[in-house]
Amino acid sequence: MIADMSIVLVGVSHKTAAVEIRERLAFVETHIHDALHQLVDRELISEGLIVSTCNRVEVIVATPKQNEAEAAISQVYDFLHRYHSCDSHLLRKHCYHHSDSSAIKHVFRVTSSLDSMVVGEPQITGQVKEAFQRAQEADSVGHSLTRLMNRAFVVAKRVRNETGIGSSAVSISFVAVELAKKVFETLKGTTVMLIGAGEMAELAARHLLNYGASRILIVNRTYENAKHLADEMKGEPVHFEEFEKRMPEAEIVICSTGAPHYLVNHDQVRGALDTRRNRPMMFIDISVPRNIDPAISNLDNAFVFDVDDLESIAEANRSEREREALRAEAIIETEVEHFTAALAEGDLNAVIGAFRREVSSMTFAELDRSRKRLGSLSEDQEEALRVMLNAIVNKFTQPVIKQLRESDDGHSPYLEAWREMYHHKDKE
Repeated sequence: MIADMSIVLVGVSHKTAAVEIRERLAFVETHIHDALHQLVDRELISEGLIVSTCNRVEVIVATPKQNEAEAAISQVYDFLHRYHSCDSHLLRKHCYHHSDSSAIKHVFRVTSSLDSMVVGEPQITGQVKEAFQRAQEADSVGHSLTRLMNRAFVVAKRVRNETGIGSSAVSISFVAVELAKKVFETLKGTTVMLIGAGEMAELAARHLLNYGASRILIVNRTYENAKHLADEMKGEPVHFEEFEKRMPEAEIVICSTGAPHYLVNHDQVRGALDTRRNRPMMFIDISVPRNIDPAISNLDNAFVFDVDDLESIAEANRSEREREALRAEAIIETEVEHFTAALAEGDLNAVIGAFRREVSSMTFAELDRSRKRLGSLSEDQEEALRVMLNAIVNKFTQPVIKQLRESDDGHSPYLEAWREMYHHKDKE
């Protein structure tokens, strides 16, 4: 428990359940507001938000009731059971749950992409921000979850800025983009030729377009397939028989077909380089067996990478991300400690404030009761009396406040008694 409220999280992710389970628990974006209104009952659960992506579904709630984290967890499970008509045993089998500092740590890790399928991928931070925005629109979050999520976004930014967790490409398609940027310095205005329609090759081509390539030529043995993909990617279809003639137009050639032999050979590329006056060309072969002759790399200004080259770079980058993730975990630990302490400090300040207001109220109430005996006072005398009484209040409360702060280890029965007496009284 943190102060007199709890933060609770119940979720399922790619680590705990297959896609068919995650699909059953996913929330349709257009129905999120209704789901949040069903989740937050303003009694046991005072605040709530729902994160629903292809890899995870997580329900984060705050409960204002002391020692009710377990009850709140059960209520979230009941909500998921009712909302999705899902078997309770299945939920408990595949879902995980956290409360208080454990929940805070999980939220920080997820938002910082330390719990993602690809560690360091940036999309999750945006997805969590969207989930928080939907909860704000539904008026289902208040002070507690707003404070938590705002800190989570600060932590994610700190992890991104202070570690290299997202600086290296870890997928084949993104490695292709990074290599192309090294060869050409800029991808702006480049032309890409895609031979075949393999999934990874198509994805690499799409990434190259997103990063500045301006034109794509699509080659396929079946011209209709080339035309269909060209329509999707706003490219130009090319008859298979013409790809050698058109090759000099491309800075980057990506090949992924089922052919059992080389489709792009040494002499073809030498001719293309002559036509291009030896301006560089890059060849990315994602075919197995290979479709681009590796001997092409012996030509000046020809750069050839096959699937093993790309995978070895991706694996090295994944290892580097894992090392950076250890640094990120240390940041998370520190941030959780500071945030938990800040929550407790905020509650302690509320207790101290309530205590001081109570003493001050009693003091000035006694002044009011004694006014008849004091007689008429001038403004200066009134002010002097108030200054004196405030000084007495300060002298009386200061040792108590000091003792309270020194007792604030989060578990002190002494502090809990004061919380019970003054923090709750202040809320009445």
